[in-house]
Amino acid sequence: MRILVFAILLVFIFACNSDTGSELENIDLSGEWTVVLDADGVGERENWYNDMPEGQAVSLPGTLDEAGIGTPNTMKPELNNQVLSHLTRKNEYIGPAWYSRTINLPDDWTDGAYELELERVLWESTVWVNGKETGKNYSLIAPHRYAIGELLQAGENNIVIRIDNSDFYPNINVTSDRYPVETSLQMAHAYTNHTQIKWNGILGDIAIREIGDYDINNLRIDADAEGKTIVFSYLGNKTSAGGIPYTLTLNGDPVQKGEVEISGSNNQFKGSINLEKEPQTWDEFNPNLYELHLGEKSKGGKSTTFGFTDISSQDGQLTLNGQRIYLRGTLECSIFPLTGRPPMAKAEWLDLYAKAKDYGLNHFRFHSWCPPKAAFEAADEIGFYLQAELPHWSLVVGTDSVTNDYLRDEGDRLLAEYGNHPSFILMSLGNELQGELSFLNELTAELKAADDRRLYSATTFSFQEGAGALPQPEDEFFVTQWTEKGWVRGQGIFNARAPHFDKDYRNEIDHITQPLISHEIGQYSVYPDLAEIEQYTGVLDPLNFKAVKQDLERKGLLDLAPDFTRSSVALANILYKEEIERALKTPGFDGFQLLQLQDFPGQGTALVGLLNAFWEPKGDIDAKEFKTFSGPVVPLLRFSKAVFTSGETFEAQAQVANFHQPMNKQTLEWRISSGSENIAEGTLDPADIALGNENFVGEFSTVLFVDRATELIVSLAIEDSEYVNSWSIWVYPKAAEPSDEDVVYTRDFNEAADALGMGKTVLLNPDFESLAGVTGRFVPVFWSPVHFPDQPSTMGILCNPDHAAFSDFPTDSHTDWQWWDLNIQSKALILDDLNVNPLVRVIDNFVTNRSLGTVFEAKVGSGKLIFSSIDLFTSLEDRHAARQLRHSLESYMASDDFSPKVELEFGQIEGLQAKK
Repeated sequence: MRILVFAILLVFIFACNSDTGSELENIDLSGEWTVVLDADGVGERENWYNDMPEGQAVSLPGTLDEAGIGTPNTMKPELNNQVLSHLTRKNEYIGPAWYSRTINLPDDWTDGAYELELERVLWESTVWVNGKETGKNYSLIAPHRYAIGELLQAGENNIVIRIDNSDFYPNINVTSDRYPVETSLQMAHAYTNHTQIKWNGILGDIAIREIGDYDINNLRIDADAEGKTIVFSYLGNKTSAGGIPYTLTLNGDPVQKGEVEISGSNNQFKGSINLEKEPQTWDEFNPNLYELHLGEKSKGGKSTTFGFTDISSQDGQLTLNGQRIYLRGTLECSIFPLTGRPPMAKAEWLDLYAKAKDYGLNHFRFHSWCPPKAAFEAADEIGFYLQAELPHWSLVVGTDSVTNDYLRDEGDRLLAEYGNHPSFILMSLGNELQGELSFLNELTAELKAADDRRLYSATTFSFQEGAGALPQPEDEFFVTQWTEKGWVRGQGIFNARAPHFDKDYRNEIDHITQPLISHEIGQYSVYPDLAEIEQYTGVLDPLNFKAVKQDLERKGLLDLAPDFTRSSVALANILYKEEIERALKTPGFDGFQLLQLQDFPGQGTALVGLLNAFWEPKGDIDAKEFKTFSGPVVPLLRFSKAVFTSGETFEAQAQVANFHQPMNKQTLEWRISSGSENIAEGTLDPADIALGNENFVGEFSTVLFVDRATELIVSLAIEDSEYVNSWSIWVYPKAAEPSDEDVVYTRDFNEAADALGMGKTVLLNPDFESLAGVTGRFVPVFWSPVHFPDQPSTMGILCNPDHAAFSDFPTDSHTDWQWWDLNIQSKALILDDLNVNPLVRVIDNFVTNRSLGTVFEAKVGSGKLIFSSIDLFTSLEDRHAARQLRHSLESYMASDDFSPKVELEFGQIEGLQAKK
């Protein structure tokens, strides 16, 4: 046997006790190991733990992917479901891998209690020390620990660790009989190739630690601010009479020390400390962190951080330490595209939370996984609320007793490892679970009874009939898309109803008695940012992005890709703003969970983020602007619509969502402006702004007069503060001037052909239902055109706002609310064969990448044509935007600016009709 010895002499890291100067040993095993892959699963049968074949060097902590070990990818960047499913691993290995290392211990080494810790593994580990097995571990969310003290010896010690990242669910694995039945946990983000990857390796701490006399395990803190007490409990050895010493710090500063009496038996102990000073509570604005160190370091004392938090429901509303809070959240699905696995250092998580806070957020939901301790430590420090979940996304919940036992074990491990963290305020058993709901409620009740320091939910929403619309019996909070009375997110509203900003969800939630959080709001697909390709320098290859780029290049559309991204992300931002504000406007609502602020690279390349997978902005998204409608204090306006006519009265009701601190006698300023010119302004009577979103602080109105079509900005601000919010509205003249008599408007192809044959200028506007093309929509692709192919897969419009065609129709380059009726009443024409650059381009999805448009111009024979597949004819007395766009187009056509460059045959125009 050849075993590469990486360290003849180990460097010991000692923790010295200030009182006694004695030491406990902590042997850091990070560094070089030898790895041998065992794809055929023969290692145990052939006793590799005693005689391992020659392997190759690998650095731990780390993964085989990061070491470039595994089967190289051979797929090409093609537009197929396999490539577009998710990012591609450059190297992949699924199966057992054997890691070995030899260490030398001093000649005077003495027996003692030692524990080997492997902080994070996917998902089975087995350990041998000097050829003797110490056991197996199976957790996806908690460290794997092994008692190895009796197996260590002076001199050379051989440590072998077998890691198996095989698909234990649903397939039977020949190397283990631990989970032999067919189940379905593979969708969970704890174990997937869609977000993180199914890596093989060991992450985080890899160390041998001396246990010490106390052997303190599962140190739990129950902090009671009102009673000024700290109650602790742990598993360990009985201590000497007279108690155990402790020290207590607050944000790093000593506040109390002494000795505390303990009681207990059968290795279960507890004690209580009365605080001498008033405790400081923990929340997002005041993340006051205490640390309790129990016992002398030389005897194996343990430290843990904690906070004084009391998360509860009062009258169905979410409170923390007796004050209302509101969760402004996004999902974290273990998306780390350089490494394919979660970071294990606190600094990386601090950076991530800081970015989220820049956008006004205060909450992460860890979708079907639980992050490592560094994520909790960072959240504790910066003030961020977390929802952790079991590694569970199953449609057959409760149907298998072995799986049920595994989930019970994981629940116990999760609470034992991370339960003291004050940031950990919510826990769910998994994502969108279906099956035997009685099991979910039973397990939820068990967890609540075991640890009441947070709120629990049996599932984060469910599509099971009857399950998603109402809380489960054991739910202490309720995450949902809808209730029995209707939607509580915009997905079911924004395309179906004309823009309106005076509604909320109070009628839909008034019967719900638990705190309610909206589930995965948004999911508006954004066109890929192809500039992102160069950032993938790690273990993942963006073949999906490369395939899109190649397709655009073949079709001559590549130069438009940056504009596709900017315009589609701008539309998504507009929709996210209304999603968030509608939730904030609803009295009694308790928060939202976006899906999501950053891209989701899996499930069909679901690029639903305003930020890319690296947490960098796409397009012109600005964190400061986003925070104006997603921060702790948000001025809000209720008004009826987006489009007005001159002479109409704009009426608005002002509201403030305040989840920071009470503000007394605040004056709110409103303003309506066009560019730098104020059209109208005023102030509301001073009002007290209490905590919550029930602060209706006044109303105002003004008559809107314009001579020509104008976009106006309505803003509402709290005087002398950073809190300001704004909205666009559009005001059009009551009746547009008649078109020039030289412009022929027609809905008839034959009439258009005759007029063009006579050299006339024609606006051809057929009934859009008679045309071939894609059904018009206002909202973009939902989630992914790959994952959900049966939808009108467009991503909003792209136009040039400075083009003369829009001189009387103010617009940005992207879809905004004034385009709602125009988009709905239209067909997106497939213009691939016409070689025209549409005046109004419709952005196609990244799978089909067609050249789409609703308005284009061309020379046809001796005449000039604008073709519109937007209805510019029907009910123009009520469809103000359609009337105004028609006027703007006709004015352009009557001007000297109208000089189409592309020449078409009329037969090509006729080909746009649907085949009968």
